[in-house]
Amino acid sequence: MPAPYAASAQILGIDFNWATHKRQAPGSDNWPITWADDGHQYSHWGDGGGFLGTNDVGRVSFGVARIEGVGSSYVGINRYGGLNGEFASSLDGKTYGIVSIGGVLYCWFCPLSDVNGYASATLYKSLDHSQSWTATSTQFTQAQGVGIPTICQFGQGYAGARDGYVYHYFLNLTDTAALGIQTGGQIVLARCLIADLETVATYEWYSGAGPTWSTNIAARVPVFTDPNGVGWNLSVSYNAGLGRYLLMTEHSASFQGKIGIFDAPEPWGPWTTVLYQDAFGVPTITGDTFFWNFANKWNNGTNFVLVFSGINTNDSWNTVEGSFVVDSNGPPVTRSSGDLTRRQFGRLI
Repeated sequence: MPAPYAASAQILGIDFNWATHKRQAPGSDNWPITWADDGHQYSHWGDGGGFLGTNDVGRVSFGVARIEGVGSSYVGINRYGGLNGEFASSLDGKTYGIVSIGGVLYCWFCPLSDVNGYASATLYKSLDHSQSWTATSTQFTQAQGVGIPTICQFGQGYAGARDGYVYHYFLNLTDTAALGIQTGGQIVLARCLIADLETVATYEWYSGAGPTWSTNIAARVPVFTDPNGVGWNLSVSYNAGLGRYLLMTEHSASFQGKIGIFDAPEPWGPWTTVLYQDAFGVPTITGDTFFWNFANKWNNGTNFVLVFSGINTNDSWNTVEGSFVVDSNGPPVTRSSGDLTRRQFGRLI
């Protein structure tokens, strides 16, 4: 199935070093991740016991773990909920958009589980590194046609952001009867000043080339489109070493490892294709993943650590180290040691 955009001229391929694959927290999935001011990363899981827990032992709907250490040697500690969690979880829902800005954690909270998550996205915040969470008045609903947002990741505590805005990517909802591919495959973009995160009326929607922005949500136009559809979740991060924004989501069918990775010079594009694949990680892992995101603390230009999750065995925390193959005029390529499985697509798409 053809990719929706031409091959990237900056990132020509990807090497995944599957010898570095780590799997923990069985039964706990999702794992969007952000790099906080205290030097640690914080990551959300859903419906499980988190690190050292299982699908049943320590199970909570909404948990947050603190990830300490480097990409090749780290430890996950249940901060909010889960087995032996430092603080109890009182939330029933999920998030695919969590970010640390200064000393504050924010997340887009979607209620309950499964298709209930389409109903709304409410901005929650934590002033104590996920000891507790409180709702703000900022909310978008299914009736407005958007849902399950993510937030663009920059550096530690949001350092290195391109400007004073926070960038939020929403699905243009088309199919809400099940967790699955959104036909039409449209992703829309909203931005707000950091100081205005809790003032919903100030959110501006990308409304056309230029770029142009409008506080009228009805004026939104997509910044990304895949005729093969997009997944019911996505992630976006900025790789400062490469100067590229990286967007990841599914296509064609959900829970089958159908991964797409795209890059762009700006949060709104124009996008090109880094990887468009029907069976992520096969045969090293089973082809039933559905969510991938880069851990920005562990990304260094061409080198990266990918955090991913899925169903069945991949219903867990997973990481794999890897490197980008870049243009010869760009930074040098550094490949990880070990059994390197190469996924180079670039101009072959």
